[in-house]
Amino acid sequence: MLCPYCTASETKVTDKRDSGSVARRRRECLKCGKRWTTYERVELDLSVIKKDGRREKFSRDKLFEGIDKNLQKRPFTSEQVNKIVDEVEANIYRIAKDKDIKSSRIGDIVMNKLRRVDKVAYIRFAAVYRDFADIDEFRNEIRKLGK
Repeated sequence: MLCPYCTASETKVTDKRDSGSVARRRRECLKCGKRWTTYERVELDLSVIKKDGRREKFSRDKLFEGIDKNLQKRPFTSEQVNKIVDEVEANIYRIAKDKDIKSSRIGDIVMNKLRRVDKVAYIRFAAVYRDFADIDEFRNEIRKLGK
């Protein structure tokens, strides 16, 4: 591992934390003494089956964008958003087990997670995912949340 500050190759790991599919490591450069964090993720070849039957490689970045967009202007730090994405991704891999997964299944997983962490983000996501046609569908979904 090269130091991002001075590009020295001698570094040491000062702290390591594993959480599901992510390993977080605090590193220190033995030359300049600066510290930084690295993250290691398991990447599996997983295909997403879209509504029209096309197959697309699973993208954590795309998952992150969708979740982050719905959590914008909500009281979440970037670390909290990353943790939510990590949990959703781990759930997707657990369900798919190295096979294909339908995009609708991923949408259901994201909706369930957002429902638990932030009701506004859930409604935002549901509006697009379920393609609400009018205000009555919004009202019905909000009523369901109140139960």
